[in-house]
Amino acid sequence: MTDPQTPPPSSPATPSDVTTVRDRVAGLMPGLVADLQTLVGIPSVAFPGFPSEPVDAMAAAVVDLLQRSGADDAHLLEIPGGYPAVYATVPGPPGAPTVLLYAHYDVQPAPPEQGWDTDPWVATTKDDGRIYGRGAADDKSGLVIHAGTLQALLPDPPVNIVLLIEGEEETISHLEEFVEAHPELVQCDAFVIADMGNQEVGRPALTTALRGDVSLTVTVRALDHPVHSGLFGGAVPDALIALIRMLATLHDDAGDTVVPGVSSGEWSGADLDEAQLRDSAGLLDGVSFVGTGTLASRLWAKPSATVIGIDAPTVAHASNVLIPQATAKVSMRVVPGTDPDRDLDALIAHLESVAPWGVQVEIQRVKTGWPFAVDMDGAAVRAAESALVDVFDREVETIGSGGSIPLINTLKQACPRADVILWGAEDTALARIHASNESVDPAEIERMVAAQVVALQRLGATVQE
Repeated sequence: MTDPQTPPPSSPATPSDVTTVRDRVAGLMPGLVADLQTLVGIPSVAFPGFPSEPVDAMAAAVVDLLQRSGADDAHLLEIPGGYPAVYATVPGPPGAPTVLLYAHYDVQPAPPEQGWDTDPWVATTKDDGRIYGRGAADDKSGLVIHAGTLQALLPDPPVNIVLLIEGEEETISHLEEFVEAHPELVQCDAFVIADMGNQEVGRPALTTALRGDVSLTVTVRALDHPVHSGLFGGAVPDALIALIRMLATLHDDAGDTVVPGVSSGEWSGADLDEAQLRDSAGLLDGVSFVGTGTLASRLWAKPSATVIGIDAPTVAHASNVLIPQATAKVSMRVVPGTDPDRDLDALIAHLESVAPWGVQVEIQRVKTGWPFAVDMDGAAVRAAESALVDVFDREVETIGSGGSIPLINTLKQACPRADVILWGAEDTALARIHASNESVDPAEIERMVAAQVVALQRLGATVQE
């Protein structure tokens, strides 16, 4: 939150100016909703093994959307080894600051076994007014927010605008290496990342911290072949049992992740509503939360280790044998301010140290994603906060995210001077990103477009003053 002794930056914009922006954006919403519905209908899953044609079609659709919104030079940016990004520039007044608007056009898969109520590739508006479909929130809502911002600001944008739309945020991204090789393309005064959301619709927030993500695979071997569990069980070790014992040491009885040497902290911003979190997570009756401390600390300021996959015989193919080899994939979210390489080293050392019975252990590093913390003192962040206050007519919360956007650190390394704004229309309460029945509230998109327009107006006016 802004220090009450220091009012947020403002331009000559008055409440009537904000009303003018909101009226302008309201007039754009029918077209923006239609564009969102079209984009949801393109199954742009960039994961390996999925067809490339829908991803390429989505990239072309983004180019078309941005060009129709006024970014005449929007074009595909070929990314070596991956799907193309979409890039565009819109010049503002001489001497104006430059703002880079980021979103991504790829989406998570939507397998039927997730339990969708409607076709995930058909945008469906239900009685609650929300639009359902894969990517409706994450992150095709971000694309529409940026398109609406262009439409509301042009032909006279108050700042220089760069648009960078990624095609592989949900999978193995190749954009980070590209940005490292071409830092000149992302030079700006502020990065605006429209891939977040408020805790609930109509309750404005700025995301100020992202946990990082490290992962590994751990393979345990005990035998060179399966053996009869009756003849050998009780004296000969089982690799799967050994692996289970190792994985069980990642948490204490309360459910806190307790890997020696891994950093932990406490959250000082807004907390979460327990009932809302239970509902949004789909927690079953009688199941309690895990961990200690505030819910916000558990989700945004403490590490969390998760076993996201195990290779072992299935129940359908079970046999009365001791398992000779078993493998698990472990993902651990790490806290802002920590070194993820160090935390991954600590996780590896811990698993190696708790292996029982002399079993052989092989660990392979999979991923190291850096956490991120926002500097709240920048002019762009303060302009964003004041815009949220005026558009939503409510005070702004500072929240975190347990998720990760590794590209942000790459962008900051390429342009250290730039502020970072993290916001969007993916409300925590109901959006259900990555899950079945993903949805977005178009009224939240409308408010976020208006807030982004007002923030850019104020940023341009503040710097020019």
